Amino acid sequence: MVGSGPVAWAKVAVRSAPSRNASVVATLAQFRPDFHPRTVMALDERLDRTGAPAWYRISVPGRPNGRTGWIPAAAANIHPVDRWLVVYRGTRKFELYIDGVLRRTGPVAVGARGMETPIGLFFVQSRFVPSKYPILGAFAFETSGYSKLSDWPGGGVVGVHGTNMPWLIGQAVSHGCVRLRNSDVLALRKLVRVGTPVKIVAA
Repeated sequence: MVGSGPVAWAKVAVRSAPSRNASVVATLAQFRPDFHPRTVMALDERLDRTGAPAWYRISVPGRPNGRTGWIPAAAANIHPVDRWLVVYRGTRKFELYIDGVLRRTGPVAVGARGMETPIGLFFVQSRFVPSKYPILGAFAFETSGYSKLSDWPGGGVVGVHGTNMPWLIGQAVSHGCVRLRNSDVLALRKLVRVGTPVKIVAA
């Protein structure tokens, strides 16, 4: 993976190949509907003759999970990432790594049968205190992943958030979101930024 960073253009066409003649698979605005800057995660790059990035292959949020496309390098300010959040769906735990060093781990609740938390590589799109939504606990991270149904307001988005039902931690009970103890999610609040990769694995 190359890195992540904010979109620099008012609008950018995401193309099926690193060419301005390739078909458009999505269009991204510089700002999200909540008026916060839109961040993208770059998975690969194409260099120009001088060795500078010319195109980035990015992860495209939305259904189906795993969509990718290409944007001109000038359309986003991409920087390397130094931290990863890993969620282990089977063993129901999370691990946060910074510069390859494990900094925090703890138990999680994941999606129930039929509403499983999706496997894949996602990234944090936004972060906030969910004062209007007690089910999201003390803090919440919105990821770029989507499930069949989620605890997230409006449904669909896979969130990583706290909980007002701590006795369910360690179980497969959510609609697709990843629930943490409030103490853990508040610790992550200090460490996990917008653009941080979130890798959800089956183990």
